[in-house]
Amino acid sequence: MAALAAVLSTGFASCSDDDDADKTIVSGTQEALDQACSDWKVARADWENTEAFLFGAADVYSIDPHTDTWPVAANDLADVLRDEKTMANLDNFIKTANSGILGYHGLEYVLFRQGKPRQISQVTTLEYKYICAVAKDLYNATATLEAAWDSKESNAERHQIALNYVATHNAINDDGDAEGALAGFQNFGKAFKNPGTGDWETALDATLEIISGCQDIIGEVGDSKIGLPYTGEDNTYIESPYAYNSITDFYDNIVSCKNALYGQKGATTPNEKSLVYFCRNAGNATLATQANTVVTKLDAALAKIKAMKAPFALHYSDASCKAAIDALGELDDALGALAETLGGYAGNATVEAQCKVINENYVDNVVVATYRSLADNAQKLYKSILKINSKE
Repeated sequence: MAALAAVLSTGFASCSDDDDADKTIVSGTQEALDQACSDWKVARADWENTEAFLFGAADVYSIDPHTDTWPVAANDLADVLRDEKTMANLDNFIKTANSGILGYHGLEYVLFRQGKPRQISQVTTLEYKYICAVAKDLYNATATLEAAWDSKESNAERHQIALNYVATHNAINDDGDAEGALAGFQNFGKAFKNPGTGDWETALDATLEIISGCQDIIGEVGDSKIGLPYTGEDNTYIESPYAYNSITDFYDNIVSCKNALYGQKGATTPNEKSLVYFCRNAGNATLATQANTVVTKLDAALAKIKAMKAPFALHYSDASCKAAIDALGELDDALGALAETLGGYAGNATVEAQCKVINENYVDNVVVATYRSLADNAQKLYKSILKINSKE
């Protein structure tokens, strides 16, 4: 979700004209690089499936910008990838580097060209060293998300990773630069389940945050991710341009909304503890109608995104983009109407009790389930990247 319209210089002296820079090619196989690219796409899908709930840890700990800032600051990253002094202390460098050269898109820049894996003969040892460090940091960030939402704190190893991450990384400002220490570790899953103990005063407040989180990413996909290139306002504002993964990113963003509203990772229909199920079956005709409209508009938006002409990086002005933008706008409106009606029940004890059920299910079966898969696949990606070098 994080994006920078303009990324500032990382502050490194340019090495682009340095003929003495190490240009040694990594000792590896194309098969290993291809596998890393495949695993990047899996891990990427998991991340996009989290974007309906970027409130909480992803925001408070600056994990969204740290792992998902785009467009890539390509010139700065190209310089860093030739800077042997930077490579000497990568783990510490990555904790404070400008976010425009990190995360999924920093990896994508090295791994892909024109929608395909790069040729192994083009990957230098410095690039390999860099993506190993970035992938390791990415895994630590995703493990932190899981631990920070796991109300049961069931994974001791990832809980410790989270403690270390929060203690060693910094907040990130709007320019993508490190700025001050992070707040101490807190358990957002416990707070979401137990109103009044954290950021959500009532159970209804938390349930409305589910809708708001969906609206945030729906608006970003329609207005920014698709809209800025389509309108010509900024045709460089293209997500995942090296892997040609943009349309898949957009689709998975809206899948994250479907999961959130249906109460289950990978849901095809609303489960009995979901927000949509409650609204359909609460005995309120207005809520039921609005929930059904949301379902209809959700399916329509997914279909319009899927029908966009690919790759988006080459066809961002196609009419299919406008169709997707319009469908997303209608979905946003439908959710806004539902939220307004639901918000009118503030203070209602019955609704408050039902919202608590919705929220507990949401934390365990949507947020934690997605973050756990995210961390598992980020760890797999890290291991695949290590294997690119046959000497490792």
